[in-house]
Amino acid sequence: MRLLATKREILRHDYSIEWRLTGLASRRLGWLAEPEGFDPAVLAASGPPPAHPDGPRNVREWLAAARADVLFEASSLNRSTGQPATDHLRAALESGAHAISANKGPIVHAYRELRDLARERDRRFLFESTVMDGTPIFSLFPHALPAVELRGFRGILNSTTNVVLREVERGLDFNAAVRKAQEIGVAETDPTDDLDGWDPAVKIAALAIVLMGEPLRLDEVERVGIRSVSEEKIRAAVAEGMRYKLVCRAERTPTGVSASVRPEKLPFSDPLAQLEGTTSAIRFDLDVFGLSIIEHKPGVIATAYGLLADFLRAAADI
Repeated sequence: MRLLATKREILRHDYSIEWRLTGLASRRLGWLAEPEGFDPAVLAASGPPPAHPDGPRNVREWLAAARADVLFEASSLNRSTGQPATDHLRAALESGAHAISANKGPIVHAYRELRDLARERDRRFLFESTVMDGTPIFSLFPHALPAVELRGFRGILNSTTNVVLREVERGLDFNAAVRKAQEIGVAETDPTDDLDGWDPAVKIAALAIVLMGEPLRLDEVERVGIRSVSEEKIRAAVAEGMRYKLVCRAERTPTGVSASVRPEKLPFSDPLAQLEGTTSAIRFDLDVFGLSIIEHKPGVIATAYGLLADFLRAAADI
């Protein structure tokens, strides 16, 4: 919302886009709809109004009441089912709205269904913020890299483990390193998905499904978290001129895609070994050349930018 407001003049002048916020929804707020648009100044000053008792009771009633043209879906990840995000996105497309998501679950569990539904309804299903925040990963391939074959990729796609491993190298025990990552806002209150490799595994599956065209299931991604490596091994590696990193890999094979996420001991000369803090990177192995992308120390604004960029792709058809 803040980024949309900041960019309002650019959207108006450069893209001829005017927008208004007609719906808000969360577990706390309920379903709020105002088809004439909420006043951003009022929202900033006093927050959203209470839900009306006779107001919308579910996502479809809410979309209809808000008269939405675009849905931004940012609910929490459910890696097992992709719900309720998938139902929200499906409802948006069926109502005639573009569906934009920051949630990886629907890609892993329902990408083809949602992609085909969007095409059928002449709408857009977009999700740039799901991997490497606002970095153009998914939008890069159809537009800037037409007709390439993606043979595989390798990268570091999880900030929490990057921070935790570095703090252990510096002398903190594992639990203290996790607390440090939480204090700086990188790790969740429950960091299990990061530490045990679930978050990068979901990202690997999403990349393989969309960019490699393979219906890779999450349980087909070999997954080993950083808790499998002792503090002593992490520090000893540095003394050897090496560094442990949680590395994501996928490679096309004659029978599909082989994928994994696991701690690897990398030499300092490896570019991935040099990544610090929240910086992430990925190398794509294409049939015509290799391509590396590094996202330097992103914050929340980077994720918001991914949503904004998708909004422009949908609303301005770019």
